[in-house]
Amino acid sequence: MAVSSRRLQKELTEIKTAGTPCGITLLKADDFQTWFLSLEVLGESQYKGEVFALMFRFDPQYPISAPAVQFVVDDKYKAPLHPHVYSNGHICASILGGEWSPVLSVIAVCITLQSMLASCKEKKRPPDNDRYVAHAPDNPKKTRFVYHDDEV
Repeated sequence: MAVSSRRLQKELTEIKTAGTPCGITLLKADDFQTWFLSLEVLGESQYKGEVFALMFRFDPQYPISAPAVQFVVDDKYKAPLHPHVYSNGHICASILGGEWSPVLSVIAVCITLQSMLASCKEKKRPPDNDRYVAHAPDNPKKTRFVYHDDEV
């Protein structure tokens, strides 16, 4: 069994036995390539009552390499209106790029994104949304994001 499969099996077992934090739900994890989780920001926030879905795509180097993570955009789900989230669901977050660490887990990423949304002061798209979306790769890991700030 590959390292990525062992690690994902461990994470999946923990999710199934211990559950997920409030506002995070495992939707689908049928294999070790793609998982879907729902994300809701609890309490008072710009996103009160909204539910989003995240897609995690894992390569054989996980957890050494970060998963490709993006918000699902389809008939049921939309990407949150946020300064670090593009309308195609791609997320500009340093932990999904250069600041990724193998100690992070799927749930840790979900909690980080939940916190990012909870701290949002204004619902708006990144200033370069239209240009980025027009030329974005399918896999957000192929984008070299420039991290302008840590505040939203």
